[in-house]
Amino acid sequence: MAFDAWLIYLLAAVGLSLSPGPNGLLALTHGALHGRRRTLWTICGGTLGFTAVIALSMFGIGALLRASAAALTVMQWVGGAYLVWLGVQVWRSPPIALAAFAAALPRVSGWALFRQGLLSALTNPKGLLFFAAFLPQFIDPARSLVVQFVVMAGTFGAVEFATELLIAGAAHRIRPWLQRVGRRFNRVCGGVFIAIGIALPLRA
Repeated sequence: MAFDAWLIYLLAAVGLSLSPGPNGLLALTHGALHGRRRTLWTICGGTLGFTAVIALSMFGIGALLRASAAALTVMQWVGGAYLVWLGVQVWRSPPIALAAFAAALPRVSGWALFRQGLLSALTNPKGLLFFAAFLPQFIDPARSLVVQFVVMAGTFGAVEFATELLIAGAAHRIRPWLQRVGRRFNRVCGGVFIAIGIALPLRA
């Protein structure tokens, strides 16, 4: 991956990690309920789950590319359209309701927290759809898919881990703020997805 493309990918990964989603919400509520140290179990599980989803997406895309060289261009435009649609949904979504979610989470063991984070990433169908739409924008069919997977999965995993750790550590301060400005926050995140969906296919 070229350095300029990696910088764009890094920026997009940060935007994705900051946007409302099951794993971010889980890190937020676990941080408030169990503290940052115990929430590391949740975060590690989520990071591993996202790595598995990225692997499934990338190597599935790689198999399609071997069947058709034109498939990447098609996937970029279809993926861009999906990202715009997802951005509109995030833009229109209401503020995250945290109180009821937090009340439903009993105190559990570290491994149970790990499983919750892992399953939250693996069982969210939007995650697989997002990465299937997102990753083709950055794949170079002339380069090793394995190397690109290591770079992309490593970058996203590091960003997701750091973001969720930050959220968990500041949970008590972030929760009231999100409840107060959640709709505007959703619109900013939705606008990022819309911009990515429009801009990335055009650079192909």
